[in-house]
Amino acid sequence: MSHLSFMESLLDGVEVEWKPLGEITKILRGKRLTRNLLSNSEKFPVYHGGLEPLGYYGHSNRPANTVMVINVGASAGTVGYSEVDFWSSDGSFCIKHSDTLNNKYLYYLLIGYQHLFRSQVRVAGIPTLDANVLSKLQIPIPPFNIQTEIVRILDNFTELTAELTAELTAELRARKKQYSYYRDQLLSFEEGEVEWKSLGEVAEYSKTRISFNLLNKSNYVGVDNLLQNRAGKKESKHIPTEGKSTKYHNNDILIGNIRPYLKKIWQADCVGGTNGDVLVVHPTDETVNPQYLYQILADEKFFEYNMQHAKGAKMPRGNKAKIMEYRFPIPSPNEQERIVTILNKFDTLTNSISEGLPKEIELRQKQYEYYRDLLLSFPKPRVEA
Repeated sequence: MSHLSFMESLLDGVEVEWKPLGEITKILRGKRLTRNLLSNSEKFPVYHGGLEPLGYYGHSNRPANTVMVINVGASAGTVGYSEVDFWSSDGSFCIKHSDTLNNKYLYYLLIGYQHLFRSQVRVAGIPTLDANVLSKLQIPIPPFNIQTEIVRILDNFTELTAELTAELTAELRARKKQYSYYRDQLLSFEEGEVEWKSLGEVAEYSKTRISFNLLNKSNYVGVDNLLQNRAGKKESKHIPTEGKSTKYHNNDILIGNIRPYLKKIWQADCVGGTNGDVLVVHPTDETVNPQYLYQILADEKFFEYNMQHAKGAKMPRGNKAKIMEYRFPIPSPNEQERIVTILNKFDTLTNSISEGLPKEIELRQKQYEYYRDLLLSFPKPRVEA
């Protein structure tokens, strides 16, 4: 059944009203509690500038099944829902229960407006969302029984999506554990069994530069668009507009040099540029397979070594000289190729955001969002000329 025929069947000719949220209900702001009043032993969760409780309190000021919208801080514009009585601090707006609105319907509906809310957040000083953004929002109000049916469908779909995601996530954890075991086995050699060299003997830091006009969101790599836990990179949102950057070439290895424990590493598949917060390791020894070298530097042992020698406490940085002293085994070219083939397959399955289990999890979420948006898309009223 198409979306249109499904909605027509559900509405059965009934007109859907559109009204500003502020005309239907009230947008309420909570009351702040001092931290010394919070504990983990009291009954009611306390929400402020996020969807995780700050703690618990002996009283509530909002009933169960209330929709809230975070109005301050980094999460401003995020929509939440509490199934239990709770205390609302002044860091979130709560929407008062209304006879014409199913609260869970309103929650599902407002999730689709989160991008709008976030775009309206004032960013000067502490990020803040004004109440009038919610009050003026025009929302569709089908009859209550239709709202209830939509909630039933979305609740079931939410539960199914959560179950599928949980299964995929559990499988992903198991695969990563298996991957870690095989990495250790494949990259473990005894002294004397194969040749060992330091990184500085087979590679160097990039010595070349590239002009800003040759860089774009795909080939400029800063520490902010390198992904944690060896997950590669995403497109950059910050591209230089003047000067020159450190140049990298195909097969060079880029390592985030701020907070090495984040394990940010990517092997280049193009020519591009980066800045001083990213190390560019350029292979120089033709007997070392560049992909094998990447696997060595993407290994847990390297990141542990890097953190042992990092400088600084609050914002540790890798020690560039010590990194070049890192020693690792170099088996024959054929053995390197075999190791790379096996580990690349595991990498794709466990870490790739374009293939493998992470992609499956992402697709489940996108599928859920797609059907949720379909169920909550109502025809807008005609405007008379």
